[in-house]
Amino acid sequence: MSSKSLSRFCVLTDQQWARLELLLPSNVGRRGHPFGDSRRVVEGIIYRYRTGIAWRDLPRSEFGPWQTVWKRHRRYAGDGTWDRALQLLLSEADAVGAIDWAVSVDATIARAHQHATNTTRPDQDTGALSNYKNLPLAQVEPAGHGIGRSRGGWTTKIHHAVDGSGRPLAVVVTGGQRNDGAMLEQVLADIRVPRHGGGRPRTRPDAVLADKAYSSGVIRRALRARGISAVIPEKSDQIAARKRRGCRGGRPPLLDTDVYKDRNVVERSFALNKQWRGIATRYNKLAITYRAAAVLHACITWTRI
Repeated sequence: MSSKSLSRFCVLTDQQWARLELLLPSNVGRRGHPFGDSRRVVEGIIYRYRTGIAWRDLPRSEFGPWQTVWKRHRRYAGDGTWDRALQLLLSEADAVGAIDWAVSVDATIARAHQHATNTTRPDQDTGALSNYKNLPLAQVEPAGHGIGRSRGGWTTKIHHAVDGSGRPLAVVVTGGQRNDGAMLEQVLADIRVPRHGGGRPRTRPDAVLADKAYSSGVIRRALRARGISAVIPEKSDQIAARKRRGCRGGRPPLLDTDVYKDRNVVERSFALNKQWRGIATRYNKLAITYRAAAVLHACITWTRI
């Protein structure tokens, strides 16, 4: 199917699809009915999240039965297809030096629709969902499904690590009440870029750019231990506490203000991410299917280079 056949329903160019198609599971060795038109189904997944409509409302004339599109999305979310695709795209980009390893991190809130919250879950569960252990995601669905109660009601938080050009390297989903700084270790652990030609994957950025929510001695020491430059401003209360202690308060941490100006790339990344209405508002009951949409968005971003 060419990009023209889907007209305004199409997002992927022929060049982008040619790259994504090679990263999807094949029918080799698979029992049962073989997968049909994969491009049509993937475009259906994208269209659903881009518009935020219900799965049942997918135009059948353009994408076929909605059940097929949903089942494929659920399969790809559970077996980690999009995570593997993202790693391979990152590997290709790193091989040509297209990744800027001055990494910016932050988190954004998404309101959970009532269709996403009618599940059984423990109160204030703080479990996180990422792919840092490289396990099948079906095995690591958090008990609270990545939904927590914050001042905005039932919400989900997406934690991102992006390269210097604002392209996602890691995606972690938690409940909306989860502290940003407490999740930094897991967000960085989710960065895994395989090397072309073998060898250990790259997992360490050159620098981490973050706002004051990540300013703590624990975080700074952890980054220093890994040889990562911390570009994080101090909180005002931390500055005041250090000054009250006088010479015992130690020296203020260094901050490269020119480098810190580039931290806003992560904010621009969230702005692009939330142009998909199904990500800006969470309708999914399961964290694995919601996170899979964010990872698919990241894959599309990397196919543009």
